[in-house]
Amino acid sequence: MGLYKTVPPLSGRMGALWCLSGIADSAVIEYGCMGHMAYGRTFLHRMGSYGGHLYSTHIGETDIAMGDTSRLSRAIEWVSEKEGIKTIFLLPSSVPEVIGVDLEAIAQELSPQFPDIVLIPFTAGGFDTWGDKGIEMTLLKLAETLPDNPVRTQKPSFNIIGSCADMFRFQADASEMARLVSGAFDMEHLCTMASRTSISKLEHLGDAHINLVVRREGEAAAKYLRRRYGTPYLMGRPYGLEGTLAWLEQIEVQCKLKVRESFVRGEKAEAMEQIEPMQTVLTRFLRVHREEARLILAGHADVVRGIEQCARELFGFETVTCYCDNPGMKSADINYLTDKVKEEIAAEQKGFLMGSQELLNMAEREQSLQISTPDYLWHHAYEPPFVGFRGAVHLASLWTNEMMRKD
Repeated sequence: MGLYKTVPPLSGRMGALWCLSGIADSAVIEYGCMGHMAYGRTFLHRMGSYGGHLYSTHIGETDIAMGDTSRLSRAIEWVSEKEGIKTIFLLPSSVPEVIGVDLEAIAQELSPQFPDIVLIPFTAGGFDTWGDKGIEMTLLKLAETLPDNPVRTQKPSFNIIGSCADMFRFQADASEMARLVSGAFDMEHLCTMASRTSISKLEHLGDAHINLVVRREGEAAAKYLRRRYGTPYLMGRPYGLEGTLAWLEQIEVQCKLKVRESFVRGEKAEAMEQIEPMQTVLTRFLRVHREEARLILAGHADVVRGIEQCARELFGFETVTCYCDNPGMKSADINYLTDKVKEEIAAEQKGFLMGSQELLNMAEREQSLQISTPDYLWHHAYEPPFVGFRGAVHLASLWTNEMMRKD
């Protein structure tokens, strides 16, 4: 593992926790040091991820030297008896993963001992798996394991796949997308995978008519559900007015449903009524102060690309530079946000900057322009979104208020 001056790339273990922590009626038992989970629980609660019960077995010298895993069986017994939980996710921390503890074999061995408990092991605890891969593996494992005897709902329905705690304002964005689809097509929202959901909802993943995949890490799970249950999926996040309309049109085509024009017209008109006055003042400011007509976006690749489209559509920013927080997602037009790049961005005082709280602190910029993690403040599910028509209004107000601070 390398040395980092700022927050390092997060591990596959954290990716798994981002997915599993929001699932009610379940427990996560980590086989490893209890300090890992204590810190992780606080971080997840701060981001607004509740629902799952999070436990750690702790681990000692005997466990490491002798390969003793009795702590794990005792923890499973305690959680099932005291909490009445019937679905338990098993997660290794870095030490058991490095010394070669086979959690899948242990789960298989323990299953006869706990016949009424569903034990689902995950293997993303080592140093060789990054956060995005941990998310992808976990979403896929949930899709492979939990859905049971699907029956298509009579009313058209949908799932949202990929809403996890590492995405800044993940719950607000998922709620806005669900509101738009329900309002535009009168569709039933079955499950958000994997935030503010439950085991019973995940068991009905296969009942939906379409899966809306809101991040690239969720595509593997969506492909599996399509192959297994014939459920089509749509990749994408709706940003800006035109981006939201295009997203709804794609759903209309995929589901062969007629969009409720009155709902969409009303939503767009309400958004434009609020955005147009801000467009007038901000576009004039960007024309007069050409040195400020630059927007820097740093965060998840799918998020920064969408916000870039919104910024160009609504305000015509001349230059938009995008950085992603994972080297595996960089492309021709999105570079990776290294420590060196963070320092260069922090030294530049002109233009508009949106990124993590860490980056905004380094640059001594306004904290309300945060669009990604890491984050050090507490958040809740009722904050304004970045996606959809309401997200467009929110982004417009953020940029306009930043202009007011500059002017």
